[in-house]
Amino acid sequence: MSAIENCRTAALGGHVTRCEDCAYTSIAYNSCRNRHCPKCQGAAAKQWLADREAELLPVPYYHVVFTLPARIADIANRATIYDLLFKVSAETMLTIAADPKHLGARIGITSVLHTWGSAMTHHPHVHMIVPGGGISPDGQRWVSCRPGFFLPVRVLSRLFRRLFLGRLAALHQAGRLSFFGNDAHLAGAQSFAALLAASRKTEWVVYAKRP
Repeated sequence: MSAIENCRTAALGGHVTRCEDCAYTSIAYNSCRNRHCPKCQGAAAKQWLADREAELLPVPYYHVVFTLPARIADIANRATIYDLLFKVSAETMLTIAADPKHLGARIGITSVLHTWGSAMTHHPHVHMIVPGGGISPDGQRWVSCRPGFFLPVRVLSRLFRRLFLGRLAALHQAGRLSFFGNDAHLAGAQSFAALLAASRKTEWVVYAKRP
């Protein structure tokens, strides 16, 4: 937040230009170049949105959100956790959508990671924009979902939880997670297993509705 607050102010320094003819002087302050800054990334964000809108199909779309429970989100190793969140949420969607009991089609997904919530606290979640249907397994026809209903969120939630915790356990067993401070005890297999067991008993939030 400090980078955004100080963007294009004296706090970040700047440069002075002076006209050789009239001696007019102006100061231009440096930008923060933070990817969250609306001043620095506003134009790029608008262009990205325009590019995505150009890709839209003439079908209804759904907004899907996968959120990590706070205790799992608070584990260090954020790059690893974010990567896992992206991959597992996509795998969950593709798996359930391909199941003939639900949609029976190959779907497309546009995913965006948000690492904080509206209260500006650490709150990693993935937003997805998904067309209301997909391509049949033989690639010959479009399969539409039921009007106003895409995929069952409870089924998505349970598969998401199972896949994520399974992959997280594998990373811990492979020694690819590091723990510090109050979480240092999680380096131990027994403590980490207890965390996973508790996380299996909680509901993992998945949202899926029309935008």
